[in-house]
Amino acid sequence: MDEREIKENLSRRDKRFINARSIMDIGMGLLWTAMGIFLAFIDRFNTGLEAQFSDPVMKGFGVIAILYGIFRIYRGFKKKYFK
Repeated sequence: MDEREIKENLSRRDKRFINARSIMDIGMGLLWTAMGIFLAFIDRFNTGLEAQFSDPVMKGFGVIAILYGIFRIYRGFKKKYFK
């Protein structure tokens, strides 16, 4: 059974679940990516928080948050939740 046949056999409830989950994944991915960009490049934003959050650990966490956000966006577009 290929992916097209699986999509045809889904109920209306399952399709709504997939769409809602996809929207949530894309939204959360955008939030994680934005937070990661903020943390990784905090010295470029004039917020006054540079002294507290400019250490390499926070920059590393920012990069990890960016990667996780990209993964969530990718998962939201792929919509493979029942495999």
